[in-house]
Amino acid sequence: MRLAGKVAIITGAANGLGLEAARVFLREGAKVAMVDYDAVAGEKRVSELQAEGEATFYQVDVSNQAQVVEMVRMVKERFGKIDILINNAGITKDNMLLKMSNEDFQKVMDINVNGVFNCTQAVVPHMLEQGQGKIINTSSVSGVYGNVGQTNYAASKAAVVGMTKSWAKEFGRKGINVNAVAPGFVETSMVETVPEKVIQGLLQVIPLQRLGKPSDIANAYLFLASDESDYVNGTVLHVDGGIMM
Repeated sequence: MRLAGKVAIITGAANGLGLEAARVFLREGAKVAMVDYDAVAGEKRVSELQAEGEATFYQVDVSNQAQVVEMVRMVKERFGKIDILINNAGITKDNMLLKMSNEDFQKVMDINVNGVFNCTQAVVPHMLEQGQGKIINTSSVSGVYGNVGQTNYAASKAAVVGMTKSWAKEFGRKGINVNAVAPGFVETSMVETVPEKVIQGLLQVIPLQRLGKPSDIANAYLFLASDESDYVNGTVLHVDGGIMM
């Protein structure tokens, strides 16, 4: 097992990419702290995954620094260490620039940027104490190339890239690897509202001719969390079927 004995915190773990990552990490031997704002879904998912390994759920709003700090304290107290942080939690509130409200812009930034900052800042001291750790941040192809109607989301995911590279430089010399994954269009609830005509248009420009699966992203997380990626630092791994070559 590639993560035997490791302890991982995964945010946004009640659904979608985070849930699949939790499933994969448990199968690979990790103990997983599943973090999400949705308590009902989170408790249900943890119950379903008990057969896969040791998983616990923490209801947390990652934009709330006090809640994040308390969650990290509880995880450390329960498991004794924190080896891996997957900053996967994220939201969209899409609209064209002239129709986007300040509230929708700020909410996306609060979760997608402040949430990543809060979780990383709370976890890093424990990793420094251990002398090792793996941090994986979820960006997006939208954060690298931009996207119509996603001013807030693209800006937030571009910020994730900037934070990733900054932290990779700060903490690489101290045994902590910091990398990002930039998914393309993946079969999750985030793309369920996309019109079928748009999906078909996307398929025409994706060389692999399909949308991504949650397992495609979870496997990228797994690689970056495992010992196999010990010499990978400050990288943005595109898992997008080649849509932006």
